[in-house]
Amino acid sequence: MYSKVKSFGLRGIEGYPIDVEVDVSSGLPNFDIVGLADTSIKESKERVKNAIRNSGLPYPTKKISVNLAPADIKKEGSLYDLAISVSILACNEGMQLNHFQDYAYIGELSFDGSVKKVKGILPLLISARQLGFTNFIIPEENEQEASFIDNINVYCVKNLNQTIKFLKGEEKIEAISICKYEDIKIQDPSGLDFCYVKGQQMAKRALEIAAAGGHNVIMIGPPGSGKSMLAKCFPTILPDMTFEEALEVTKIHSIAGELDPKFGIISRRPFRSPHHTATTVSLTGGGTNSRPGEISLADNGVLFLDEFPEYSRHTIETLRQPLEDGVITVARANATITYPANFTLIASMNPCPCGYYGSKDRECKCSASQIAKYISKLSGPIMDRIDIHIDVDNVTYEQLSSETMEEKSQDIKKRVDRAREIQNKRFKNTNVFCNAKMNAAQTKKYCKLDPQGEELLRVAFEKLKLSARAHDRILKVARTIADLAGSENIQSSHIAEAISYRTLDRKYFQ
Repeated sequence: MYSKVKSFGLRGIEGYPIDVEVDVSSGLPNFDIVGLADTSIKESKERVKNAIRNSGLPYPTKKISVNLAPADIKKEGSLYDLAISVSILACNEGMQLNHFQDYAYIGELSFDGSVKKVKGILPLLISARQLGFTNFIIPEENEQEASFIDNINVYCVKNLNQTIKFLKGEEKIEAISICKYEDIKIQDPSGLDFCYVKGQQMAKRALEIAAAGGHNVIMIGPPGSGKSMLAKCFPTILPDMTFEEALEVTKIHSIAGELDPKFGIISRRPFRSPHHTATTVSLTGGGTNSRPGEISLADNGVLFLDEFPEYSRHTIETLRQPLEDGVITVARANATITYPANFTLIASMNPCPCGYYGSKDRECKCSASQIAKYISKLSGPIMDRIDIHIDVDNVTYEQLSSETMEEKSQDIKKRVDRAREIQNKRFKNTNVFCNAKMNAAQTKKYCKLDPQGEELLRVAFEKLKLSARAHDRILKVARTIADLAGSENIQSSHIAEAISYRTLDRKYFQ
């Protein structure tokens, strides 16, 4: 007897169809799986056999051959268990499974027959819908995640027995209801707010510009000056995610197994803060399963790298491509996968090993060679890709003890949202969503300067010995400053402020 059902595999954040073919023939009892399956799939033989038997269903004591086609693509994971089980049982003439070939099956089996959740349901179903598939049977634990995809019929099952009863028409299962993204209440459980950050007006202004235009930021200052708290408050002034952005973020977190099944979708912008001992692979992604790294998990959100020079130089240099292109390509022996990496980088660092070089309050005890060695981990190309450099010094006691309430995050966010609305209209019908991502043609079109601004930028370019990339980034930051001010044209004052955020790399990195 022969049967075939559909399932889906994952390659990066894209799903692809898999034909699960089963042939049950006479001969010595045996169970073989072919089709370039990895160890986790080959182990499914025991899961499938015990799940069928412990569910009280007939397991054929014959020769069972399973083929996962196409056979030239490496298959990974345990998500094919349910499809293999249904296909084996369909070879039993007495089962009488109705229209079992009309569904695609995704799910892992336990020995007791229960269907366990799998990673990556959201990207699998979205890819399957694009390929024209409409009917799916998936684990009940993945229901919330699947409920945000419309125009498909998804049936959730608890165990193998329920699946077979549904296919035989003995039990009715309703397709899951669609959830609307607009109905989700976005809440910030952290309790962080810029109103609790005393002083640091220049840093707050710079972070407001960064949020409004999607610009990368580095904060340089002594220990305890509030750099980490400023970075952690930064997501509270970012624009709310659109449904498309939320789906992209959820795809990546679903593949990584970091999605909370209670919510099914990520509605708040990610904030990732890996420790400075993080390896290059943990940051960029990769490993045996080409898993997404911190760079991709921060997509459409914030990647905060505290103690920036403490990361290995090689790890820091891997940021070059994603900061420029918004994607990260993970090339390994078994696969080359491209993940989204459209994040805002917030980095913080001390100006020297002791932390007090340039401080107005304490004296630096480091030698010139120690400072040079510490700073040399940050190359010119990396600093060029960071639009805004902020000097953050310690706050005074008077500022800390003041009862005056600082400006709230929600008030800053209103200005950021207004600036983003201007950019949305400007870049309508393009793949650009903020000023920081403008290409050369768009920069030339939207960042025209008056003669006074042109002269100011020329003097700064020559005096500070800026690169062409730094020149363009100053223009983009100035465009954002103009948007915050509601100005159609970039004024000389906007250029002057943008230039002021590029001087620290000359102060510390000469």
